[in-house]
Amino acid sequence: MADEMTAREVRSAVQALMPTAKEELATLVGFRSVADPRQFPPEECLAAANWVKDAFVAAGVGSVDLIETSDGSAAVVGHQPGPPGAPTVLLYCHYDVQPPGDESKWTTEPFELTERDGRWYGRGAADCKGNIVMHLLALRALRSSETSGSPFPVGIRIVAEGSEEMGTGGLEALVAERPELFSADMILVVDTGNAAVGEPTATITLRGIANVVVHVETLAGEVHSGMFGGPAPDALAALVQMLSTLRDENGDTVVDGLDTGQTWGGAGYPEDQFRTDAGVLDGVDLVGTGSVADRVWARPALTILGIDCPPVVGSAAAVQPRASARLNLRVPPGTDPAVAQAALTAHLTSRAPWGARVTVEPEPVGAPFLARTDGPGFAALGVAMKDAFGKPLGTVGQGGSIPLCNVLADKVPGAEIVMLGVEEPRCLIHAPNESVDPSEIENLAVAEALFLRRFGS
Repeated sequence: MADEMTAREVRSAVQALMPTAKEELATLVGFRSVADPRQFPPEECLAAANWVKDAFVAAGVGSVDLIETSDGSAAVVGHQPGPPGAPTVLLYCHYDVQPPGDESKWTTEPFELTERDGRWYGRGAADCKGNIVMHLLALRALRSSETSGSPFPVGIRIVAEGSEEMGTGGLEALVAERPELFSADMILVVDTGNAAVGEPTATITLRGIANVVVHVETLAGEVHSGMFGGPAPDALAALVQMLSTLRDENGDTVVDGLDTGQTWGGAGYPEDQFRTDAGVLDGVDLVGTGSVADRVWARPALTILGIDCPPVVGSAAAVQPRASARLNLRVPPGTDPAVAQAALTAHLTSRAPWGARVTVEPEPVGAPFLARTDGPGFAALGVAMKDAFGKPLGTVGQGGSIPLCNVLADKVPGAEIVMLGVEEPRCLIHAPNESVDPSEIENLAVAEALFLRRFGS
């Protein structure tokens, strides 16, 4: 009964604070904090950083500073020690956002929080300013459910990144340089989301990345397709033929020497939901075999990112002497990205037709990530999420990469790391008309507060 009362008390505190949360999210969305000075003034990011700093101080985190990182962005870093012997939890978020893109595609102003059909719209409303507000709600609710003036039941570290969407690596460099700022027993990377609204979900795997650029050359220069077409080796045709060998007849990725038959053991990804999330056109089939979760979280996936060749408009009647392609290879946990990149290079080289000259340039690799799910932190989180949502915690993967998770795992090796957040599929993060469901903010704030209390005990 005591745990039930605690959950009710925390829920009541969070609900009372939801109007304040909406006002604060409106303020945050109003900052045009795109970490690219070519698009928006840097002062917008600095203003957002200072707002986040002041908000966490007001929420009870005693020491919060702005630290300039190697890419010029300001990281908001804070620490509030817990009671003697209590564990420490690091709460991650980021205050920078994606550019709005073509604003004509927005129904309402991208940098003005607008409520419509029960959702709150605006750039960053979910990714990741909604998560900042969620952290603040959890900390305030936790304090209000304690005796007035008492400390949090755990040590709290706050990290709000300022350049996550640009991928320029400032925070990763700071973790490597000053790991003591990030020392914790449990790290909540709050920049993902539930499988659906109301479905408590932790992201426990990330695919790594092993990109290459492949160049094909066959002729000294362009030659007339009427005079020489036929026997003259066409570099673009050679490239197309090579690229076609990276998928089998079912559309599954195939690379010589690379395991592509893995399966996913966590929560599934319904095919109709995937079709909606990915915007697959009516009548177009999904690619590959196995479950959707197998294909998007557990297996390698090869994507052609770009091809250098003449555009259709303005193209000449000529046989092409050279062509290039940039390839994106995502690899799941258990696969070494350097080994996968070498396998892709060997596969491409061996598939070159007509003796075409092939050069493969490797890009920097990123390792996949697999979270621990057997520690006390994950167990406490599972109980808290069930208490908040009324359903057991599910686990999913993410097809993309978050390099910060690997850096944290390396520099804070004793910490459990798990990913969660308010960014469920309907949020349309990175797209026009991004939104957040306020019930996700509320339920996750309740869950985070309950987790901090349980983990501290």
